[in-house]
Amino acid sequence: MKTRLLKTTGLLLMLLVFGSAFPVWAGDSSSFTIINGVIKDKQTKKKLEQVSVSIPGTGIGTVTNADGVFSLKIADDIDATTLAISHIGYFNQRLEIKDHEMQDVTIFLTPNSTVLQEVIIEGAQPLKLVRDAIARVEQNNSSSANLLTGFYRETIKKKRSYINISEAIINIYKTPYTQSVDKDRIQVYKGRRLLSPKLNDTLVVKLAGGPNLSIYLDVVKNRDLMLDLSSLPYYRFSMDRSVMINERPHFVVNFEPQVTLPYALFYGKLYIDQKTLTFSRAELHTSMDDRNKVTQAILKKKPYNLRFKPEQISYLITYKEDKGRSYLNYIRTEFDFKCDWKRKLFSTNYSVVSEMVVTDKKERDVASIPYKLTFNEKNSLSDKVTSFYDENFWEDYNIIEPTVSLEAAVNKLKKHK
Repeated sequence: MKTRLLKTTGLLLMLLVFGSAFPVWAGDSSSFTIINGVIKDKQTKKKLEQVSVSIPGTGIGTVTNADGVFSLKIADDIDATTLAISHIGYFNQRLEIKDHEMQDVTIFLTPNSTVLQEVIIEGAQPLKLVRDAIARVEQNNSSSANLLTGFYRETIKKKRSYINISEAIINIYKTPYTQSVDKDRIQVYKGRRLLSPKLNDTLVVKLAGGPNLSIYLDVVKNRDLMLDLSSLPYYRFSMDRSVMINERPHFVVNFEPQVTLPYALFYGKLYIDQKTLTFSRAELHTSMDDRNKVTQAILKKKPYNLRFKPEQISYLITYKEDKGRSYLNYIRTEFDFKCDWKRKLFSTNYSVVSEMVVTDKKERDVASIPYKLTFNEKNSLSDKVTSFYDENFWEDYNIIEPTVSLEAAVNKLKKHK
């Protein structure tokens, strides 16, 4: 168990190798319709991030960025009529799609303040609840192989400046949830990057993961992460206040380590549908009680005289229900660390953020990704992305819109190319 957990933990993060390249952002096309806008809280007018935006009855979707902005590209032959918007703690919203009237729209979501039945919460036994939800995974989650199309982005900040931006369209082959992740595969279909040209932004720190997090961070399927029944005694579980997700009440179960092991454990929250006992969301944070354990698990290589100190590692995994089954929907990781060279007075802060959103899904006539096309977990996207570059490719693929700060970083780095 220890070996498997260490391997899984080591595969969660990225291999960072900085170089130089130049991206081209998406252009225009006449084969699809673009719907874009911003989503806000109706009461506070605050912009909402990580809001799910999709076309009902299809696998097409995206999420809003940190500025609450989204853009969704819909092929004209789909004849989509409705836009569905959902977010944790808010009522779902559905909008009729009108030709040529869906540009720069502002959508307001109403907070769902429904009073939940606290008596249910008080009577719930958190550990038993988690065990029961695990027992229903095969019934609640995809029972067949599926091929997901996803948009993946990883960004690296040095202090407050972006120095690395890599993006890719990826294919994710997932076996049924009755099977392990061993045969799940990732293919980087197309990619692009932009890296800082400054010599002092060059840093070599090897960690593992990248696009393969779409396999290893699927906590519901990859039980070795923490939901293996033999691992549950390592954690203390407690009930939190219930929340509404997609207008369905959800148990919220807190968890934290209650034992000391040779490797780092997690703390966070699990969100479980009260009616079906489906895992809908997981928030994980790596315990920093012993930073040496964290470093040993994630750091693969560094220069001899470089000191590496992890500050924060967090993960968000969400799932989306479709026709009574739950599918992987969105993954976000954030990894903050410090580096300094020996004999230097000050250290430098780095922040690595990656996001993967499933933008389409196929379940019929699905074939596994050939091994020769599989993205090797030992590689970094930034290192290999130019092998997949195609400036004319990106027009009709859904992405997560870049934030204002990210757009500014792109323009700044372009000028210095």
